[in-house]
Parts: sequence; C-alpha cells; structure tokens
Amino acid sequence: MQKEKLWTKDFISISLVNFVMMLSMYLLIVTMASYATDTYGASTSMAGLASSIFIIGVLFARLYAGKEIARIGSKKMLIGGILFFVLITALYLIPSNIYVLLIVRFLHGVGIGFAATATGTIVAQVVPASRKGEGISYFSLSVILSTAVGPLIGLAMIDEFGYQSMFIFSLVVGLASLPIALIVNEPVVDDQGEGENKSRSFSLANYLEPNALPVSIVMFVIALAYSGTLSFIASFATEAELTEAGSMYFFVYAMAVLFSRPFTGKLMDAKGANSVVYPALIAFALGMYALSQAHSNAVFLLGAALIGLGYGNFQSVAQTIAIKMTPPHRMGMATSTFFIMMDIGIGFGPFLLGYMIPGFGYRGLYLAMVPLIIAGVFVYYSLHGKKERMKASI
Repeated sequence: MQKEKLWTKDFISISLVNFVMMLSMYLLIVTMASYATDTYGASTSMAGLASSIFIIGVLFARLYAGKEIARIGSKKMLIGGILFFVLITALYLIPSNIYVLLIVRFLHGVGIGFAATATGTIVAQVVPASRKGEGISYFSLSVILSTAVGPLIGLAMIDEFGYQSMFIFSLVVGLASLPIALIVNEPVVDDQGEGENKSRSFSLANYLEPNALPVSIVMFVIALAYSGTLSFIASFATEAELTEAGSMYFFVYAMAVLFSRPFTGKLMDAKGANSVVYPALIAFALGMYALSQAHSNAVFLLGAALIGLGYGNFQSVAQTIAIKMTPPHRMGMATSTFFIMMDIGIGFGPFLLGYMIPGFGYRGLYLAMVPLIIAGVFVYYSLHGKKERMKASI
C-alpha cells in the first residue's frame, strides 16, 4: 500500500515558519541578559527577568490561543501572531530603559505564543494520521535546530556588529516568514462536538485539553530536568575549564537529534510510543550522569549527544501522543496544553534549580537530575505507558 504524502507544500511551509520564529526566540533568549546588563546597567536578577519574562508572555498567549483557535481559525491566528511579533521586534530598536524592555519582552512572548500555537495546530492537521509520529518528528526539528543555530548567530552578531544587529536580524527573518505563512492553506477540520466545551462558566477544559494533560505532565517533569542544561551549561563549562566543549554543546546536541529523528518517528508509527520513550529517557539520564562526571571534552560532548538522543526525541514523541489522544477539533487545545507544560518546566526550572547550585555545584545539580528523570519514567508509565502497552497487546 502506498504511503500517504508527508512532504506537502503546507507541511514544508509551516515548518519553515516555525523554524524562523524559534530562531529569533532562542537567539534573543541567550543574549538578552547580557544586553540588559551592558545597555541598561541591569542587576543580575533584573537581567534574568528580562530573559525569562518572555516565557510568561508565551504562557499567557497559549492559554488564550488554545481556547480560541478553533473559533478564530489557525491561519488567521498565525498571520496575526507573526504581524504582532514583527511589530514588537521593531520596538527593540528604539532606545528606552529596563522597564520598557521588560514590557517589550513580555509582548514579544505573546506574539510568539499565538504564532507557535497556530503552527503546532496546523502541522497536526496536515500530517497524515498514518505518519503522525514521523511528521511531528520532522516538524519539531525546526525547534531543535533553532536552539543550536539561534545562539550561534546571536553571539556571533554581537561580537561582530553589536546588539542592534541581532534585533535587525530578528525583524528581517520575521518579515520573511510572513509571505511563507500566507501560502499555507487553512486545514479543514470537522468541528463536531466543539460546542460541548463552550461554556460561560469557568472550566479547566476551556483552557487545557484533558486528553493531552497526562503526557503533558510528564513533559513538565522532563523539561524541568532539561532546563538545567539550557540555562547553566555555559557557566558549568567555564567552571570545569571545558569552554571548547561548552561552545560545541548545542551543535552536538542538535546533530544527535537531527540524525536520530527520521528513525525514531518511523519507529513510533510502527511499534508505538513506548518503543521510543523508554530508551530516550534512559539515554537522557545517562547523558546527565555523563555531564556530572565530565572532566574532559570527550565526556562532556558524549553527554550532549546522549541528551540530544534522549530529551530531543522524547519531546517530539510526547507531542505526538498529546495530538493522537485528542479529537481533531481539539488539536489546537492539545498543542497549547502540551507547550504550556513544557514552557513552565523550561521557563521556571532555572529559577528553582538555581537554588541548588550554591550548595551542590553544577556537577551536583546534573547528578540530582538523574533520579528526577528516572522518576519521570515511572510518571510516564503510570499516566500513559501502561495504556500504550495494553493497547499494543490487544
């Protein structure tokens, strides 16, 4: 039987748009703290807030977007999010003060939140059901690659041209994404049953998708563990005198994901989610252990590769599970729910884990993440894995 087509115009276009937006997001996340300090003389705490308040804006947007995307339409929300994102990016170019910068960062997060919820919803609708795992795996590469490329571009541009250049770059790529988004066709979704959840009274189901919540809770636990590498890996590399490996960390991480995704996506479609999730979480735990014990560049980068194989693949599989467990007319809500839980883990994790560093150091922090990841395995089994196993045995 012939496979359903995956690489359609809409799939390629929406993946490109998502890559461009995430590129801008990660480029600014890694450089914003130093920008706030160097330009406005911000304290360490205010500089950290300038970087992380972006995530709060994303969360606010996702809560609203997930609830309203079926009514507004995914393409309209995408175009509106990109236009808002471009407008706010232009404000970075106007000299102001740290408090205005915080407002701009929050609003920038809102724009990304709307647009990213729309891209995640559209891709879930255009990927054929028989290739859902493979399709989401390829799509989420747009995020993984941006986490590696974005910081590299941002740091290089600051060194060569100064901070203003990275804002101009973000503005240009944002504008470039608009014509690509305009050619995406609005997916036609059967909205039967949508009225069931519409109520004027407050209901958690109006903001979070119950079917997607179990695996999203697991994603929160795993993202919490991962946030320690995203925020502190450069500081750890400097302290451990492994700066050469530190500069290569995200590149090796991205390459591990890039080369494994085509296989893991197909494996999930053929054998089910458990066949990928359990090996991925074990690889993630081993990667964290390798980091905690790294005294050489080789061991440090081995940790990066294992974390890429582990966390990088778990994230795409978990997103696919959230979508597969949800009826078509609630896919926008499922996408929003999944990323809300992931963003909370990544956004607030560094704040919580930062309290461990004075007492335990970076090595102690990464070693402590190993039992947290193992706990995540049991959380996954109890909330979803055992159901998947029973389904496979029928």
